[in-house]
Amino acid sequence: MSVDPKQLRIVYMGTPDFAVAPLQALVEGGYRVVAVVTMPDKPAGRGLKVQESAVKRYAVSAGLPVLQPERLKDEAFVAALHDLQPDLGIVVAFRMLPRVVFELPKYGTFNLHASLLPQYRGAAPINWAIINGERETGVTTFLLNPRMDEGAIIDRRTVAILPEDNVGSLHDKLMAVGAALVTESVAKVVSEGFRPQPQPELPTGELKPAPKIFKETCRIDFGAEGERIVRLIRGLAPYPGAWTTLEERAADGTVLRSTDVKIYAARFEAAAGTSSRIGEATVEGSVLRIACRDGYILPESLQPAGKPRMAVRDYLNGWKPKGESRFV
Repeated sequence: MSVDPKQLRIVYMGTPDFAVAPLQALVEGGYRVVAVVTMPDKPAGRGLKVQESAVKRYAVSAGLPVLQPERLKDEAFVAALHDLQPDLGIVVAFRMLPRVVFELPKYGTFNLHASLLPQYRGAAPINWAIINGERETGVTTFLLNPRMDEGAIIDRRTVAILPEDNVGSLHDKLMAVGAALVTESVAKVVSEGFRPQPQPELPTGELKPAPKIFKETCRIDFGAEGERIVRLIRGLAPYPGAWTTLEERAADGTVLRSTDVKIYAARFEAAAGTSSRIGEATVEGSVLRIACRDGYILPESLQPAGKPRMAVRDYLNGWKPKGESRFV
């Protein structure tokens, strides 16, 4: 006997913007979302104003019940899930679930992940796909098991990575494709003869991880090849942003000024046998060149600490160098 996917009692779990589009697709598609689980509200910003997650804001606007447990193993939370009698759990950009939660729904719980699994398991798959120079990535739905991002695959879709893509543009493309895949996967899970496919077992050396991005991950090494530096910048723009430090020194080496600078967009200009020192900055009109291993990085959009993001032309108009300038 076939099951109507739109009659399933669905519990949806997610937090950031990426998780809003799939939830909206379910709601507008007429699926039965009986509750939304998201992170607790938390203070943020200079005034420490309490902030709600993007998923909560949408859920409230759609009139959906919202649960915000501090701990996913909390007895009261698990009891509340039991009372909802869920048929299916769906997770998009949320915390790792304990077994007591992901095994509770009748048909289990599936996750939408922003990569073509088994590649780029981890917290930052969109960033690392660009940083590593991939030409394509995608989204995958898979059934949760106790191992991080290793469950059997329901379905997946491929998305091209264009040379001009950064994390922001690729995020939005994957979000749209992922939203459609989530609704398709709901129907697939309850279809007759459905069999999820185990993830391919690749040798450890062939697996590309997607670990969490930290501040030091974002620091630009101008001793690297120019193409890799540009990919790092694209893979961190617009957030959290690749950064470097501009040091201005007197002739005796004394540091006159040191300023952290985020670079959001740049291009690479190859130059064989350059005599410039790594990180050395030169200015020609409205063009800023920063020497790297095999040429120059030409920033197009940047943000000095304490100032707004700006075009490099505007930055150069207000920059009065003190001594030798070098990005380190």
